[in-house]
Amino acid sequence: MIRQSISFTEPNDKWLKSQMSKKEYSSKSELINDLIRQARKQQVQIDWIRTKLDKAENSGFTNESKDQILSQSKSLLNV
Repeated sequence: MIRQSISFTEPNDKWLKSQMSKKEYSSKSELINDLIRQARKQQVQIDWIRTKLDKAENSGFTNESKDQILSQSKSLLNV
């Protein structure tokens, strides 16, 4: 694992410490890595939505029902 040194603003440091006090994470590094994983997953979802919107804008109408589109969106969130 690569070691990094980073600085936090006071509010962010307080938030990190409050999360640590809940004992959900064993270290700040574990918490930061989890936040990064969540952000990466969210970016995948945003990219998927953007791709779908771009495709829809370029192709006109879809043959998929609103339920099919909703189902696809929900399945991506559960990835």
